[in-house]
Amino acid sequence: MTNRYETVFILTPVLSEDQAKEAVAKFKGLLKDGGAKTHHEEDWGLRKLAYPIQKKSTGFYHLIEFESEGTVIADLELAFRRDERIIRFLTVKMDKHAIEYAEKRRKKSKEKAKA
Repeated sequence: MTNRYETVFILTPVLSEDQAKEAVAKFKGLLKDGGAKTHHEEDWGLRKLAYPIQKKSTGFYHLIEFESEGTVIADLELAFRRDERIIRFLTVKMDKHAIEYAEKRRKKSKEKAKA
């Protein structure tokens, strides 16, 4: 049975724009290889961290919302742990309320962009 997941990860700020995009592509490829279906993706860019992590105060944030088997999560998180470009990550299983909220939020931001 497939579930809907949302993963947010923070890349180290010392990367160039191209290196950050390449790292994101690597993880998206990993999901695709695992049979995951990507529903939504957001690049939040360089943001200040709430507290220093590995002596860094900023990081490149990226969100991916996808649908997959639970076994794919273990592979994805193992890849996050092994990649030194990742300073933090969080993957959560979305329930029906979270999915509904995410879709409403996206719809609202699209309407805002049009105005």
